[in-house]
Amino acid sequence: MFAGKYNELMMTYLIIITTLFVSFSCFSQANLFMKLAFVPYRVVRNKEWYRMITHGFVHADSLHLLVNMFTFYSFGTEMERMFGYMGFGPLAFIGLYLGGILAASIPDLLQKKNQPNYVSIGASGAVSAVLFAYILFNPWRSVLLFAILPVPGILFGVLYLIYCQYMVRKGGGSINHKAHFYGAIFGFLYPLFLEPGLLPAFLSHFGL
Repeated sequence: MFAGKYNELMMTYLIIITTLFVSFSCFSQANLFMKLAFVPYRVVRNKEWYRMITHGFVHADSLHLLVNMFTFYSFGTEMERMFGYMGFGPLAFIGLYLGGILAASIPDLLQKKNQPNYVSIGASGAVSAVLFAYILFNPWRSVLLFAILPVPGILFGVLYLIYCQYMVRKGGGSINHKAHFYGAIFGFLYPLFLEPGLLPAFLSHFGL
């Protein structure tokens, strides 16, 4: 069904290798970490727009990196195959990943641009985008809730969005739940932008 699957997975592996290299480099180089991190104040004041993408390749520690890359690998491989099968191509898959990073950054860019000490890092927006693209294509396929309990993807998606919004309103903590939320929304809408016919196919899973 998926012809040339090894070539189609090239982008997934390239993203993982690049993220591992950049993140491990930043673990031992604080200057590089601060150069690549998303600091809305510096983005606006110094026109350092590149930070809106580069921060997605930087992580706080090995656990943060492992969780994001394992999740990305779990869903990214299938989504890259699907993008190839749909004829979208590797650049469209890169667009999904980088677009998720960018979409996750925009709310903080608008809200935190006057806070020089605000820093955000991590690929969570991109990973959420890939996960929700997966849910669009496979709404009834199981996703592990809390990495333990298998639930239908569509149910996981709804609970995920509700949880993110709850945590955003609650505030506090070091996890950027807002980035997760907007990355997820982008990931669901992006394939529909590429192929509007996917919406009727998605609705058909629910008898609509």
